[in-house]
Amino acid sequence: MGRKALLLGATGLIGKELLHLLLAEDEYEQVNIIVRKDVDIHHPKLHMVTDSLDNMESYEDMFKVDDVYCCLGTTIKKAGTREKFQKVDLDYPLQAARLGLKQGASKYLVVSAIGADEKSPFFYSRVKGKLEEGLTKIGFESVVIFRPSLLLGKREEVRIGEKAAELVSVPLGFLFKGKLRKYRPVQGAAVASMMLAAALLPGKGIKVFESIGTTEFEKDDQI
Repeated sequence: MGRKALLLGATGLIGKELLHLLLAEDEYEQVNIIVRKDVDIHHPKLHMVTDSLDNMESYEDMFKVDDVYCCLGTTIKKAGTREKFQKVDLDYPLQAARLGLKQGASKYLVVSAIGADEKSPFFYSRVKGKLEEGLTKIGFESVVIFRPSLLLGKREEVRIGEKAAELVSVPLGFLFKGKLRKYRPVQGAAVASMMLAAALLPGKGIKVFESIGTTEFEKDDQI
C-alpha cells in the first residue's frame, strides 16, 4: 500500500508546486488538502476539503496519513494584525501537527524562514522560532524544517515588499558567499522539490535545511 500525505497551504507559492509533485509521485496513493476555496485540479489521488482551518479538528480523518506537509504562511499586512498573523504561521501549524500525530502520522515537514529564532527581536522571526521549538516537543518520529530566504516564483497575490527585495537581491546574488549563502533568494519550486525528497528519505529525528542558492539547500544541525 502506498503512502498518504496531508498538505496545508496548497494554494501558496510553495504549496501549489508541492501539490503537483505529490500527485505525480508514485510513492503516494492519496493526497489530502484542506483549503478555503477549491483548487482547479482533478486527480484520482486528490481528496479535498473546502473550509476554514479554524475547523480543522472537524476533519480528523484527513490527518490519517504518513506525512504532513505544512506550507502555511502569510504577512502581517495581509493578516491585518499580529494576532491573526500568528494564527496562520504558528497556531494552525502546531494544531495540524498535534492532529497528525494523534492520527498516526510519523513525519512532519514545514516551511519556516531564515533567521527563525524564538528570542529574536523581530516579531516575524520570533514567531517562526516559536513554531520550530513547538514542533520539536510534540513527539513526531521525524520533523523536517525548511528555512528558505526570499522566495522567488509567481504568486497569486502581489507582495510589494518581497517584489522590491527580489528586484534588488537577485542581480546581487553573487555577493552572498560563505556564511551569507543562506540569504540568497530561492525558487519556491526548489523548496517544494526538497520537501518531497526529504519526505521520501528514511531517518528519524529533527532535520533543518537552509537555502544556499536559487535551487539548492544544505543541512543545518543547530536544532
